[in-house]
Amino acid sequence: MASVGAVGAGCVAYGTLIERRWYRLRHLTVPGVLRRPGRLTILQVADLHLIPGQDHRIRFLASLADLGHELVVASGDLLGAPHVEDLTADALAPLTAAGAPGLVVLGSNDFYAPVPRSPFSYFTTPLRRSFGVRLETDRLVDRLAGYGYRTLRQEATVVDTAAGPVAVGGLDDPHLPTTELPPAGQVAPPPGSAGSDALLHLGLVHAPYVAALDLLVDAGHDLLLAGHTHGGQVRLPGIGALTANCDLPLDQARGLSRHRGRVLHVSPGLGHGRYAPFRFACRPEATLLELTH
Repeated sequence: MASVGAVGAGCVAYGTLIERRWYRLRHLTVPGVLRRPGRLTILQVADLHLIPGQDHRIRFLASLADLGHELVVASGDLLGAPHVEDLTADALAPLTAAGAPGLVVLGSNDFYAPVPRSPFSYFTTPLRRSFGVRLETDRLVDRLAGYGYRTLRQEATVVDTAAGPVAVGGLDDPHLPTTELPPAGQVAPPPGSAGSDALLHLGLVHAPYVAALDLLVDAGHDLLLAGHTHGGQVRLPGIGALTANCDLPLDQARGLSRHRGRVLHVSPGLGHGRYAPFRFACRPEATLLELTH
């Protein structure tokens, strides 16, 4: 029993002190999603859950500035506490400093501060959702806009990139019980030449609930990007994620998969909940997605 306890204590120490700060950049090539010959590189970051004192996470973000990406997607849950809106926007600023446009969808933690919650509740009461004080979401959006980020809330647009125009639709976070999914047409590529000539039809949502992904497919998007799951945050060798914190199948909680024939990428994210500072067998990561025809 003593040896089992020692192993358990070692795993907790590793997950708390080492892995949650062991950031990496993953490079993925995704063929068959562009609508015409070409190449488009998207840098996706998610789930910063930034709080004061996490200079290590801010330094890692700054290290991603010179990757040559043509588009940045921040997939929500960027805030980790009250009064960090400016800190968070400033941390994301280097990613668009070279001129790449940025896109944002918001997560529940960008509206409400986290509250203490037992990690076991993700298994015992998975549908229970608790929210803290209201955050300054509008301030975050405004500060991000100053750095070249467009926040999409139940709407579609076309963004010009160095590789060509991208038609994009973005949803509010379905993890919030107040979110009502809109008609598919509301987040479909805009009609006319701008939408029809787009190099890519891109659908964005923070939490990859199946109904939200279905909506983005129905809206005509070819690549779906999400966050929220933290890749499971704790993964067991040979088993994988133990929870996705939504109704997405667990084998899709991290990385590339397909949903109704469309490519889905779920970012494992860079952070963790403020009251669950632990990752195991699921390193925090950003993703560089190289898209081809």
